[in-house]
Amino acid sequence: MSAEHRDGTGDAEHYLISPRRVSFDWDATPLHWIPDEPTATHVINVLHLLLPAGERWFVKVFKEALPLVKDPALLKDVKGFMGQEATHSVQHAHVLGHLARQHLNTAPYTRHVDFLFEQLLGETPPLGAPIPAREWLRFRLSLIAAIEQFTAVLGNWVLQAEALDRAGSDAIMLDLLRWHGAEEVEHRAVAFDMYQHCGGTGLPRYARRVEGMVVVAPVLLWLWAWGASYLIRHDPHLAGRVRYSLREHNRAVRRGLLPTWKELGSAIPRYLRRSYHPSQEGSLRKAVDYLATSPAARAAAGAVGRAALG
Repeated sequence: MSAEHRDGTGDAEHYLISPRRVSFDWDATPLHWIPDEPTATHVINVLHLLLPAGERWFVKVFKEALPLVKDPALLKDVKGFMGQEATHSVQHAHVLGHLARQHLNTAPYTRHVDFLFEQLLGETPPLGAPIPAREWLRFRLSLIAAIEQFTAVLGNWVLQAEALDRAGSDAIMLDLLRWHGAEEVEHRAVAFDMYQHCGGTGLPRYARRVEGMVVVAPVLLWLWAWGASYLIRHDPHLAGRVRYSLREHNRAVRRGLLPTWKELGSAIPRYLRRSYHPSQEGSLRKAVDYLATSPAARAAAGAVGRAALG
């Protein structure tokens, strides 16, 4: 399905998805980049723990599936998606380095994330499970489509989260999150379309899509709670005095510093509708408007322009 149909605007023949080679200077970003809000800061920081390995894995799985793509427009979108996800992975990994320089070592947690994506969800089924190669690939594509449902919702949320600005959040971190969020909205339908294209037909394809969400939703919740707990427990500024709690999490939600449980939870039944398509998530126009003003995206575009002139 073409990009203009995914957005529903009909105002372009085909919206081009392409990576932006951004970079960020973390030298002045404090550990608690939302001032006096360690819980909100670290709940969002879980993104940096999950995405470097997760988005590398997206790219690997899509590379495996590329020979199955027969639609030229989808193939173009998939390659743009892969370029964007590879860039996301690199930039979030740089944040982990920044956390390490501030004496918050994330390696004990990220080793588990690496094991999940590289071993349990690698090119071959774990423990020699007798799953046919095509079915294993389809299952992993269904997981990516389900994960991308949540990244689109989170991307749409952060683009509109004015409370983060009012709280005095670090401008560099906000730009990273909103650049990434805008690109998640920009390519919100690609993983879904990739799964639909490669995932078979009829009821088995739909059942596998449901299976992907049934696996992804609780695992993501568990990883997020574990990650937030890890970061808060090892935060050198807190020195073990604070623990992750739902009470503090919900307080941050009420202040608009985190998405509501309803925003996240309602994404699941939408996704499970037979007629669902991710073009319903967020606004491409808002995403593109942010990318036109993002300091990092503008700098990247300027660098590309200067290179072309040179």
